[in-house]
Amino acid sequence: MLVQDRAVPKSPKPPQIRTLPTLQPNRFAEPKNLDFSTWVADNLYRIITIFVLVATVAAVFFLYTSTDTASLLCLQSQTQRTMDSISLPQINLNSIKSIADKTSPYANFRSEQWIVVSVSNYPSDALKKMVTIKGWQVLAIGNSRTPGDWSLKGAIFLSLDMQANLGFRVVDHLPYDSYVRKSVGYLFAIQHGAKKIFDADDRDEVIDNDLGKHFDVELVGEGARQEAMLQYSHDNPNRTVVNPYIHFGQRSVWPRGLPLENVGEIGHEEFYTEVFGGKQFIQQGISNGLPDVDSVFYFTRKSGLEAFDIRFDEHAPKVALPQGMMVPLNSFNTIYHSSAFWALMLPVSVSTMASDVLRGYWGQRLLWEIGGYVAVYPPTVHRYDQIEAYPFSEEKDLHVNVGRLIKFLVSWRSNKHSLFEKILDLSYVMAEEGFWTEQDLKFTVAWLQDLLAVGYQQPRLMSLELDRPRANIGHGDRKDFFPQKLPAVHLAVEETGTVSSEIGNLIHWRKNFGNVVLIMFCNGPVERTALEWRLLYGRIFKTVVILSAQKNSDLAVEEGQLDQIYKQLPKIFDRFSSVEGFLFLEDDTILNYWNLLQADKSKLWIADKVSMSWTTASTSGNSDWHSKQVDMVKKVVSTMPVHFQVNYKEAVRSDQSLTICSSEIFYIPRHFVSDFVDLVNLVGHLEIHQKVAIPMFFLSMDLPQNFDSVLSTMVYKQELPSTNSSSTHYSAQAPAVHPWKVSSEQEFIKLIRIMGEGDPLLMELV
Repeated sequence: MLVQDRAVPKSPKPPQIRTLPTLQPNRFAEPKNLDFSTWVADNLYRIITIFVLVATVAAVFFLYTSTDTASLLCLQSQTQRTMDSISLPQINLNSIKSIADKTSPYANFRSEQWIVVSVSNYPSDALKKMVTIKGWQVLAIGNSRTPGDWSLKGAIFLSLDMQANLGFRVVDHLPYDSYVRKSVGYLFAIQHGAKKIFDADDRDEVIDNDLGKHFDVELVGEGARQEAMLQYSHDNPNRTVVNPYIHFGQRSVWPRGLPLENVGEIGHEEFYTEVFGGKQFIQQGISNGLPDVDSVFYFTRKSGLEAFDIRFDEHAPKVALPQGMMVPLNSFNTIYHSSAFWALMLPVSVSTMASDVLRGYWGQRLLWEIGGYVAVYPPTVHRYDQIEAYPFSEEKDLHVNVGRLIKFLVSWRSNKHSLFEKILDLSYVMAEEGFWTEQDLKFTVAWLQDLLAVGYQQPRLMSLELDRPRANIGHGDRKDFFPQKLPAVHLAVEETGTVSSEIGNLIHWRKNFGNVVLIMFCNGPVERTALEWRLLYGRIFKTVVILSAQKNSDLAVEEGQLDQIYKQLPKIFDRFSSVEGFLFLEDDTILNYWNLLQADKSKLWIADKVSMSWTTASTSGNSDWHSKQVDMVKKVVSTMPVHFQVNYKEAVRSDQSLTICSSEIFYIPRHFVSDFVDLVNLVGHLEIHQKVAIPMFFLSMDLPQNFDSVLSTMVYKQELPSTNSSSTHYSAQAPAVHPWKVSSEQEFIKLIRIMGEGDPLLMELV
């Protein structure tokens, strides 16, 4: 620069011959001293100027090549805003021409349920199983790394060439070698009739090959589970993100996309609330094996090259997120319902490991605008750890920006009047704030235009609950759930909460059943077992009333005959007039009370869906006993008041059949007690057997479809195995186990040790 600014010397004139003048004395001055110090002094200003110039160039070069500091991102964001002012695109969403599939072989194919995966290699074993899932169409999206001869029977495959010919605008914005090309697949599925899209990975092995096992595939109609679900409490408005893995039993594991400053929050919820199902338009599943974890977890929780095999609690209930609270979402185990299809857009200007996470947070915030919410589900897939490198550099956008992004999204508001306008508005502001670039703003425009072009109808807006005054959460609105504590990788995480968690479970069980009376009939010797049964179940229930064929006043055992024990129950009901309900149990059936927490204590419980316990017999070809029982039942039914008789005859179509239930376990809530007593009085002196009377009473009090199904999964066998084997008969995951023999203290101790799998504090009893 300095050299260029200097004057250019004139060209010398042609030389002329002339007489040289006579040299005079002292013609030349005395030469200067050219040592280093003198030279520096004479050129100091030049040295300083050059040094500043070099330092400036070096600093700029360093900043633009650095990828690890937040200051760089801020500087780049500010510089970008200064140099290139981003403008909000103006598009007319009402004049978008439709795009029809005219080039692919599947132009006339339609399906409502799609599985979309990105493929870079030949079909995996998991993907080969995925195409066999009933009712779901697999759509494989290729990229530049996909083998040219890729093929899988049952799957639709879109190569790069096929994608380019579909006419979607988004294709112009997509990289060739990335899974974000799935955006083409989402549009293709919507174009071909999609109502649900399972966003999957070709390593996903769907548990039991059934997406409906835990996911709510249907939100409306006959197949929908119209039920309330747990919801994280909004009691703390400053809590904006949660780690869902804690709810499912793994408190030392955290998902990719959780801000690192929240990793240390490992306590379980003090309480939950409830929300009615039907608007969980985005459903995030949990993955066993290798869950969705970030590179920090992956590299700091391993002592070698062993593969992760982390398991979550499959029995934990699904849980929803209220407005104002978010959770990391991914692109390999998530179901999107049609109301949230717009939220499938994968950003293209951020790193690949950040794309789906940023999409998830962006989509969650916009989901609140239509009254929808995210729910997290128990394990739905198993992913095998292939021990591949997790590049930290690919996650830099997460670790630097995600915490700031969540705070920004929760506070963001828009005055636009349609969902797509709000989507465009948010994408614009996120580009301005540097969360992604103008490239994604342009991509959003193309995405919205393509959605409309394939026939998608944008959902209607609803008022934002986040801006309404929130009601205080009363004691009756609080719902408890204590997560299990499953084996995991616990490096750098203190495990001092083990005992307190187990005590918390005991308190939780006691709170749930502390106003329920357990009525127990003992067939075995009560002098050896009565105290033990009270010790076992008395920790959980309000009290344990023990009946037996032989009275024992010393042990407070009352006399009763099992064949007609139902006639004695009204007297017990009268003694406990303020309890919630009564649970009847025979001593040959083991009650796993920890699996009954989700049961509705306002409904009847009985094993009507357990085929070996509940049967229907015809009088034809059966004994006189059956005929006599049928005659007595007909007599009682004929005298029933109308509400009992209508219920019974709707459930039992033939008066020549006999419904029999072994009735080892059943529950009667308080508001059905008077009905039960009335039915006992109708029986009077008739000798209807317990196994006949109880199902008759239950079918008269309410319709079977209204019974709680909690006992439907109990372990039930006709005969006791040769030995009480926990490996072949007992299951801590079942609500009850039948039969089981306890006739001595030794057998009781053995039972306690086995039940310790579900209630570890039981080991303190032995």
